[in-house]
Amino acid sequence: MKKKGWKELPEGGIIKNVPTSQELKTGSWRTQKPVWDPNKCTNCFLCWLYCPDSAIILREVNGEPKVSGINYDYCKGCGICAEVCPPKVKAIHMEKEEL
Repeated sequence: MKKKGWKELPEGGIIKNVPTSQELKTGSWRTQKPVWDPNKCTNCFLCWLYCPDSAIILREVNGEPKVSGINYDYCKGCGICAEVCPPKVKAIHMEKEEL
């Protein structure tokens, strides 16, 4: 039996009009929320680098990127940001989400 080439394969399922992650606010899924302390933050960007939801907000200050907060519309409260924040700094800690 001869194998089909890719042009001969039937077309798979197509999902049209899929909303982007920007349209789907997932912040209501949280049971815990990260709390960021700007006075302790050293702007190492580990939280920004590891956040799976891109919920760490960066702003440019004097031409340099700086952490400026957490976008709670998209943060699911996984706690990775608090976990990777350097132990000597601990600029992010987790708190129970109050409804």
